[in-house]
Amino acid sequence: MKQGIHPKYTETTFKCACGAEIKTRSTAEKSGVAICSSCHPFFTGKQKFVDTAGRVEKFMRKYATVDNKAKKK
Repeated sequence: MKQGIHPKYTETTFKCACGAEIKTRSTAEKSGVAICSSCHPFFTGKQKFVDTAGRVEKFMRKYATVDNKAKKK
């Protein structure tokens, strides 16, 4: 390998939104993740809705009106 062109590869701690910490090696000094294996629904078997800026309510309002229109006909 050429000397002096590669980033440093050091031990890093990634922090999840649920509070879990994962130690690994990376070129990043520190970083965070939104979902890890401790809180991901595939691994835990629990479904969790993450509502970002009211998207679930917006969806429910939008399709609730469509459903009401279909029932009136």
